[in-house]
Amino acid sequence: QVHLVESGGGLVQAGGSLRLSCTASGPISSTYLMGWFRQAPGEEREFVAAITWNGGITYSADPVKGRVTISSENAKNTVILQMSNLRPEDTAVYYCAVKQDIIIVSEVLAMRESWYDYWGQGTQVTVSS
Repeated sequence: QVHLVESGGGLVQAGGSLRLSCTASGPISSTYLMGWFRQAPGEEREFVAAITWNGGITYSADPVKGRVTISSENAKNTVILQMSNLRPEDTAVYYCAVKQDIIIVSEVLAMRESWYDYWGQGTQVTVSS
């Protein structure tokens, strides 16, 4: 069982920045993709960004494009989501997820919740106006 732990959430003013991290432990495969999703109150969970284990492929959703950077610290099985110029509409619980043993990857697959194998518990991000 792979265990994912998110950290770095908190309260920030609009225009501010936050750095979220997700660390995987347990039997993580050597080839994986880790994604970030978020869920605002009363809304469905939505894709934010994703990255392959080696950082070679990244995806980001249109609402956050240009404001987030996703990076991988492969040796630590950790993925970082650096968010800047935050807006009140970015307020949500942010979840990381991992897809193990990837053979093919595409943006369509990375955006699909059901494609992932394991999920973290989430970290709250609140952006005040």
